[in-house]
Amino acid sequence: MKTFSAKASEVPRKWWVIDARDQVLGQVAVKAANLLRGKEKTIFTPHVDTGDFVIVINAEKVRLTGKKEEQKSYMSFSGYVGGHKSENVRARRGRHPELLVERAVHGMIPHNRLGRAVYRKLKVYRGESHPHAAQQPRVVKLGGKQS
Repeated sequence: MKTFSAKASEVPRKWWVIDARDQVLGQVAVKAANLLRGKEKTIFTPHVDTGDFVIVINAEKVRLTGKKEEQKSYMSFSGYVGGHKSENVRARRGRHPELLVERAVHGMIPHNRLGRAVYRKLKVYRGESHPHAAQQPRVVKLGGKQS
């Protein structure tokens, strides 16, 4: 029996839609990261991009548990003196809600060339609409199987 190794050029790509409305951020990010990597496919190969495209809609309506809305903080540092910036979830949701989902998914994929290629297939939108209707994406049910 020979070991199967997928080739990135021969992997069939699908498009999936995840509706983040009233869903926990971590569960949305885990499902998106697994679909992006292709971990639910039988041809999954760790060093090859075997994943699909993922569209996340309603990013501003994603839910966080506990007191994370006020206590969780996002920090950035420009490298210059006084260049430290931090904001909590409520401020980021008001300014740029797509970043909540994007940062959560980014932390769940590899931090190397493969991870950067996988991350490019993630599309996050604040509202209901997205410009990828031509790709005929399928809806993902969180906590269950895909349809």
